[in-house]
Amino acid sequence: MTPGPSSRPGRQSTAIFLFALLCVLSPSFATGRSKISSSPAFIFAPFERIQKDFLALTRKATARHILLPKSNEAALALKQKIRYAAEEKFIVDVFEDAALRYSLDSTTAQAGGLLGPADEPTPQGYCSCPELDEARFSVPLAQVAGPIESDFGYHLVLVTERTNCPKLDNGNTRVVRGGENGATAVLAGPPEGESSTTKWIEFASGQILFWIVTFVAGGFVAELAANTATLLQNNQLPEI
Repeated sequence: MTPGPSSRPGRQSTAIFLFALLCVLSPSFATGRSKISSSPAFIFAPFERIQKDFLALTRKATARHILLPKSNEAALALKQKIRYAAEEKFIVDVFEDAALRYSLDSTTAQAGGLLGPADEPTPQGYCSCPELDEARFSVPLAQVAGPIESDFGYHLVLVTERTNCPKLDNGNTRVVRGGENGATAVLAGPPEGESSTTKWIEFASGQILFWIVTFVAGGFVAELAANTATLLQNNQLPEI
């Protein structure tokens, strides 16, 4: 039988602490119910959702495309030709030359197939062609993707810069020249001195979440300690 409130105060304090800890780790232990509707997940879920939404709104990309007739064979042949040429020349240069020569999109061909203003990444939703806009935020950096079909024809796509897509790009954000002659495409992170929006968001949300969890957990523990004290006074504390 558990000692009463007046006997062995040291053991009583230890029992209260252990019981409260068990209740925090297993809410059903305190309530006597097999299931409980509340869970720590309800604290984390809103922050994860807000973080994902904010990243989606702040994502930007620099991409190029080549518009071709709806011929799968022709598109694959040009794709292979670009890949072969990129073994000796920087992939962006090769793609720009191919866009200038083969692309049917007269508005972007003269700029090497660039979708958007020069040297300025554009946000999600910028492209009027939904298939191209989706590809800008789904295909790997520095890899010729396609053919991608749209109402306009078949597209080959090359993404050279993208921000706030950490899961897709593994922390990389751009393609830079590498190797002795600058012909190798190398994936790199943000330029030195530029802050990472993703890291800032993770830090800020982490700090806010920490304090909310601290306050919520403190309230739980306080309530459980009060309930435990009542149980002790009534000699109803379960054996631990």
